[in-house]
Amino acid sequence: MSLIGKEINDFKVQAYMNNAFKEVCKEDILGKWNVFFFYPADFTFICPTELGDLADQYEEFQKAGVDIYSISCDSHFVHKAWHDTSDTIKKIPYAMLADPTGKLAWDFDVYIEEEGQAERGTFVINPEGIIVAYEVNAGNVGRSAQELLRRVQASQFVYEHGDEVCPAKWQPGEETLKPSFDLVGLI
Repeated sequence: MSLIGKEINDFKVQAYMNNAFKEVCKEDILGKWNVFFFYPADFTFICPTELGDLADQYEEFQKAGVDIYSISCDSHFVHKAWHDTSDTIKKIPYAMLADPTGKLAWDFDVYIEEEGQAERGTFVINPEGIIVAYEVNAGNVGRSAQELLRRVQASQFVYEHGDEVCPAKWQPGEETLKPSFDLVGLI
């Protein structure tokens, strides 16, 4: 079953951000665009390349009015330990959410029960808390922050201009399409 159009469930989790622990809940994300970026585990191989790529592109996400939340089934204490020992993770400016019970991963249908970890799932959430785009990759395939930013920007454009759609490889400022038939329910 698709998660497109699903409102995210209430949640309250611990996070590590800016050298401090904090609590993050659903109310904190409403009213703005967000990316939930699930990854399998701290202290792994592909995960720091993805999180570092997101950190490198973070300013562009911020310019687009988007907050990023990386999420694994590790605790916020493990996030801090990883931050303290990895040069790549030290540069992360966004919140690292802790999901040690797997509840968030389960709600987003990316929880791998037998491993106690999340799949590589990326979710674009609009200001109302609705999932408007997502992808789930196999654990051995990393994701691109640049492509994610493009998808977020396309989602934002469609959100603001409901009668237009974005073609493949669309970039902000490029021409969009105005379908001549009713797309209600298709976008």
